[in-house]
Amino acid sequence: MNRKMVTLCVLVVTTALTEGAFAADARKGETLAKRWCATCHIVAPDQQRGTAQSPPFSAIANKPGFSETVLAYFLLTPHPRMPDMNLSRSEAADLAAYIKTQK
Repeated sequence: MNRKMVTLCVLVVTTALTEGAFAADARKGETLAKRWCATCHIVAPDQQRGTAQSPPFSAIANKPGFSETVLAYFLLTPHPRMPDMNLSRSEAADLAAYIKTQK
């Protein structure tokens, strides 16, 4: 096997393992969203208001190129306009899985 094939195989296996490691529970994510995110974001279709500065979860889920894994990693890093919630990897994955349901 040449070097490019080995690199490609490693990338495919790593991606598959990462996806498997983030087996998420959208129901747990919904609980987190309602506890931590609903103050600023509209997190569910029946929620009446959020803030104008924070996009609804449905808008996030419908962005072109939406990736549950990328969103989970994004949620793990502090951002100036978002409070640092100190989410665990599984909580970030759960929250991203819930956001995905808002498509």
